[in-house]
Amino acid sequence: MRFTPSLLDEIRARLPLSEVVGRRVSWDRRKTQPAKGDFWACCPFHQEKSPSFHVDDRRGRYKCFGCGVSGDHFRFLCETEGLNFPEAVERLADEVGVSLPKADPQAVRREERRASLADICEMAAQFFQAEFKTSSGAQARDYCARRGLKAETLKEFRFGFAPNGRDALKRHLISKGVEEGAMVEAGLVIRPEDGRASYDRFRNRLMIPIHDDRGRVVAFGGRTLDPDGQPKYLNSPETPIFHKGTMVFNAHRAREPAFKSGQAIVVEGYMDAIAVWQAGLPAVLATLGTAFTEDQILRLWRMASEPMVCFDGDAAGISAAHRAIDRILPVLKSGYSFQFVFLPDGKDPDDLIREGGPAALRSELGRARPLIDVLWEREVSVSQIDTPERKAALEKRFEDLVREIKDERVRRRYQLEIRLRLSNLFFEQSRSLRDRGAGRGRAPFRGRAERDAEPAKLGPVERPDGPMFGTERTLCGLCLKYPEFFERYVERIAKVALHDDLHAHFRDELCRVATDLDSVRVTDFFDKLDDRFYRILSEVAEMGSRTEADQAPHGSRDRFQDLIQRLPVLRHDPPEDFVENLFQHFLDVLETRALEQELEQELAYLDEDLDEAAWDRVRALTQDLARRREECAREEQELAERGRKLRQGGSRRDLAVFAKAV
Repeated sequence: MRFTPSLLDEIRARLPLSEVVGRRVSWDRRKTQPAKGDFWACCPFHQEKSPSFHVDDRRGRYKCFGCGVSGDHFRFLCETEGLNFPEAVERLADEVGVSLPKADPQAVRREERRASLADICEMAAQFFQAEFKTSSGAQARDYCARRGLKAETLKEFRFGFAPNGRDALKRHLISKGVEEGAMVEAGLVIRPEDGRASYDRFRNRLMIPIHDDRGRVVAFGGRTLDPDGQPKYLNSPETPIFHKGTMVFNAHRAREPAFKSGQAIVVEGYMDAIAVWQAGLPAVLATLGTAFTEDQILRLWRMASEPMVCFDGDAAGISAAHRAIDRILPVLKSGYSFQFVFLPDGKDPDDLIREGGPAALRSELGRARPLIDVLWEREVSVSQIDTPERKAALEKRFEDLVREIKDERVRRRYQLEIRLRLSNLFFEQSRSLRDRGAGRGRAPFRGRAERDAEPAKLGPVERPDGPMFGTERTLCGLCLKYPEFFERYVERIAKVALHDDLHAHFRDELCRVATDLDSVRVTDFFDKLDDRFYRILSEVAEMGSRTEADQAPHGSRDRFQDLIQRLPVLRHDPPEDFVENLFQHFLDVLETRALEQELEQELAYLDEDLDEAAWDRVRALTQDLARRREECAREEQELAERGRKLRQGGSRRDLAVFAKAV
């Protein structure tokens, strides 16, 4: 064990935890007592309005009483800066002057060898940079000018040029005392197997250094300047210090801005990453010519919980995204996923920025789609569902994919979401075929699932008068959009009194789909759920879609407005605890309403049969109702305040809609 408990204790003792945490938070002056080593702040890991994040300097521990996170000095650095544990220990040890023990002799030799190779790569980077500024680098400079790269960008990313000669770099490194074998091991020089003289790997190429997490040059990417040159992009080979399957380009620059923004952008190539960085989005990374690997996925998650994969919108980009999904599914875990952005007209990020500026790219990023939507479209777009066998085949395909998810909670949520989507898809297709084929024999085959499943022509959804209609319908929508909370509170949801029969029926059927019918295939039960279930499902399943009601003049909207319209704050991707509080609040409101009705019934009975037991029941119900009303009012005020902060910059009308909803 490299780091003994006594060593870690010594580092903690020399550096107060409040000093480490204080670089990321502002202490609350009212609750903080520095003399006692007692510090309070708003939590840096989730959004909150009152300080519930506590640091105890005496124990060297922190804990948030809102979201539950806890840890020590090293855990805090790992969680806020994306460091691994050894990096966090080394960082703080260096800061407080604690000497770390040396590794075993073999590890020391390996580390020295890696450092030596990194030194050689650094020499090569300096050589390429110098060549870039000479007359021979004019073509490389012209190419950068055509790409719109600024001087500060060229300097930051250390652009260089590899001369067209056979061994220019080799001769330069020899003059610095580097052995040929080391150049080969560093991936800079190629030694032919037939005994001919070794030669430079990179020739007549624009050179871009590739750094490790510490910012050391460990490899290179070279873009050919010959119009007929192949390959267009050439990366260093695998070496002791460069592993394509574990590294991502620009990680050392993107780590901190990704943590600050809570988001990371992943593009296909390093030229795209550089263009995005120059456009003012520093939390950008790129894969290095390989499909996503598990190591890369986990590394990206250390920077952001839902990185946005931004691929070209052409067939190759879509295919790359689909391959990435297959790699991501097995390692999905609670709170961590990916979003996908497909750029229009086959453009890459650099094209988009040059044509429309940074705003054009930001606009596309704002339309990022969750992984499950891209997975759904991939499978449904190539499937035929015009026969029971083909429906069953599509369902089995989804079952096989969802089974790949190892995290039980995530797998369960995907299973429920897919079952609901398949139910709606099969229902729409079946209803469409019946409508088109009525009286004319079998409807003609359309070829693909989404073309076969034209939206079923359902009648308008009733909107009865009543104070609980909006609350009930919004709860139905939340159950669909957030299945994790539906499952967490399914017992309360199943018991709560719903006044509208349509809502009650939908709730009952949803619980059956999630529980009673768990072992039954969708193809066996979708047509046994009557139209009333699908009438709500079709309204809230496509969140944010523009319906006819959306476009109707103000005052003529008599259809249900989808969940996003009822709760505009959801457009701002609120934190999980906020959504859960919303969920609980709507349940509390409905349960309080049921309590009011129970009290009304007791009062009615009281007029007929007044006795001490009846009076005690009324008094207990009155006290309970007063308490529940007070709790609901407090929850509503807190949610409205948090919603206001989440929606800063929103319109007054949107705020009013939100306030009315809660």
